Amino acid sequence: VQLVESGGGMVQTGGSLRLSCVASGFTFRNYYMTWARQAPGKGFEWVSSIHDDGDIVLYADSVKGRFAISRDNVKNTVYLQMNSLKPDDTALYYCVRGYGLAGPRGPGTQVTVSA
Repeated sequence: VQLVESGGGMVQTGGSLRLSCVASGFTFRNYYMTWARQAPGKGFEWVSSIHDDGDIVLYADSVKGRFAISRDNVKNTVYLQMNSLKPDDTALYYCVRGYGLAGPRGPGTQVTVSA
């Protein structure tokens, strides 16, 4: 299993970023995929999950209405569109195979939001 995130960076409050995660080594279309994050000094936090074929999407209350998860089962890629970013969104963002935080995950991509 290999998961590689990209798209992180530094933005100002109110800005947008689009994260991508390319998956390999398993049958991507058969798995829920999840985005999670870890802010400095804090625990691992669930952000969003998407069902195998994309027909069910779930969000943490903290990002609902601002973030959008999607996937492309041909490209084996899951995305996280992040809008109206806040300093509290600053974290290392990971994609995780499966629903929740227990599955394999990538090395992460850093998102930093300045005030």
